[in-house]
Amino acid sequence: MLTPSGRLPHAFLSIATYPDSLAGEHGHGGGPHPDWVSYGPTTNFEVPAHAVVTVTVRQYDTGGTIYNPYFAQVHGTLGGTATVDGKTVTGINPNTVGHTFTLHMFQANQPAEFISVPLPGVSASAPNHANGYPTPHVVTFSFVTAGPGRYVWNCEFPCGTGYEGFGGPMSTEGYMDGTLTVG
Repeated sequence: MLTPSGRLPHAFLSIATYPDSLAGEHGHGGGPHPDWVSYGPTTNFEVPAHAVVTVTVRQYDTGGTIYNPYFAQVHGTLGGTATVDGKTVTGINPNTVGHTFTLHMFQANQPAEFISVPLPGVSASAPNHANGYPTPHVVTFSFVTAGPGRYVWNCEFPCGTGYEGFGGPMSTEGYMDGTLTVG
């Protein structure tokens, strides 16, 4: 893909956010916590170094007001934008955030990387389809990877249990967080 840095390899990730863990990597019945929100089909990704990565997220969950409106804005993507249901945006209403995809450093001895994209919540009154979920918001964004490293990503919307909504699925790998290995 042609970028301001020249022609770079192009990788694609397709993921989804769900109001439960029935459709993710937790198996039939949703695993030990079928009622926990989750990303899927997996939460651990591998992409090439020095490449453009285009991520498409199908967001099936409802939302609310995010504690820190910084995370309702797009950060670190190509052009500082994302596409939500076909419309280019630099942020969304902080009162309608469903989840975020927020990627950051894992260790100090690797190239810096920070990407954060808000995912709008689906209306709580949206009807479910035969798959058990409403029509999702489709969010697409691209970023350029730095050199090799292992990064963590997580959701910054308090959609879990426990203290301020950051427990349970928010603090358990395989639900609302994972890794991005850049090789």
